[in-house]
Amino acid sequence: MPIEVLIADDHAVVRRGIREILSDVPDIDLCGEVSSAEQVLAMVRERRWDALVLDLSMPGMSGLDLLYELKRSHPELPILILSVHDPEQYAVRLIKAGASGYLNKESAPEQLVAAIRKIAKGGRYLTAETGELLADHLAEPHSEQPHLTLSDREFQVMAALASGKRIKNIATDLSLSPKTISTYRRRALEKLGLETDAELVQYAIRQGLDLS
Repeated sequence: MPIEVLIADDHAVVRRGIREILSDVPDIDLCGEVSSAEQVLAMVRERRWDALVLDLSMPGMSGLDLLYELKRSHPELPILILSVHDPEQYAVRLIKAGASGYLNKESAPEQLVAAIRKIAKGGRYLTAETGELLADHLAEPHSEQPHLTLSDREFQVMAALASGKRIKNIATDLSLSPKTISTYRRRALEKLGLETDAELVQYAIRQGLDLS
């Protein structure tokens, strides 16, 4: 039986590229494509999938929140995160949250095929870079990167603030109150040893965080 895969990405050109890559792979069957977090949840409720290839940035819900919801409701579902973000920024956090693998969208097609096969069998797919990051994190969790001490929600708020978003807009995006966002902001600044949003932007630049 072929591996039945669901692709979730809000860019049609990306979905088309993945479709073309998988079209020549006899043991992988692309059975569904969706473009929003709401559609992902609906499709996962409708049927069983052997693997989900999920874009980190989906309309309707943050990537981390969507991952948590999927692992809560369907813990057995293998999820491969496909993202434009630097692995150093997100990979460890996503693997710890339950993702079965992490690939940058610039990865070779062969890596995507290998990753789907691996996670569909119950394994984890880690590139050499991601594996090294995970090992470093376990050995010395937060020695050089203070943002790794942040909780997932604190990290989300920190990233949004550093990208120029206002507290009111972040609250809307995360379905939280502005007061709650302000609390996460304060905690993030304290953990990073910073005082202002301007310092937060400077920190993100120094760390090379991709906040697009």
